[in-house]
Amino acid sequence: MREFDLLIFDWDGTLADSIGRIVDAMQHAAVACQHEPRDPAAIKGIIGLELSRAILALYPTLDAEQLLFFRGRYAERYTLMDATPSPLFAGVAQALERFRAQGYRLAVATGKARRGLDRVLRAHGLEDFFDITRAADETESKPSPRMLHEILSHCGVAPQRALMVGDSAFDIQMAHNAGVLSVAVGYGAIDLATLREYRPHVEISAFAELEAWLQGATYVTH
Repeated sequence: MREFDLLIFDWDGTLADSIGRIVDAMQHAAVACQHEPRDPAAIKGIIGLELSRAILALYPTLDAEQLLFFRGRYAERYTLMDATPSPLFAGVAQALERFRAQGYRLAVATGKARRGLDRVLRAHGLEDFFDITRAADETESKPSPRMLHEILSHCGVAPQRALMVGDSAFDIQMAHNAGVLSVAVGYGAIDLATLREYRPHVEISAFAELEAWLQGATYVTH
């Protein structure tokens, strides 16, 4: 019997190679708002949060009007770049198809807004692929467990039968908060050495390793 019934994936930096665009859009918005652009490492550190929370983590003195303007400049830049959607990482599409054929329930839990998530799902032909997707602007931001609670409830799956796969500390923290085991991926926003501090259950450095681990291969576990 499989150890898990439900596989839950972050989007940016886990399924899609979009981190560079997020960094670019955030720096572009900062310049447009006459703020000092933050360095890439700082921006990568807030990826996974709902956008307003992410911006305020980088620029905590913004008032409500300034935050709205900053969000607008970020969205304009990112949407322009995303006219050609960020590609999925190598092997992701094929592995997801195999997971579904093997009977896994599949879900997405992302810091993206619903509008942006729907746009990229549509661009990749995945609108109806996942059992459920949850976006940050329709629930509570990571690392709150609410997003995972909603996914588990929709799928009728107990926390111990689900697995959260993500590339940020917020993904790992959210999984812990929901009582769900987590897989830290080292090819996205944050390196494995940093993610290790948040005690993921498994570490992988390529998406293909997830499939191998689910089939019984040995990887770093905690």
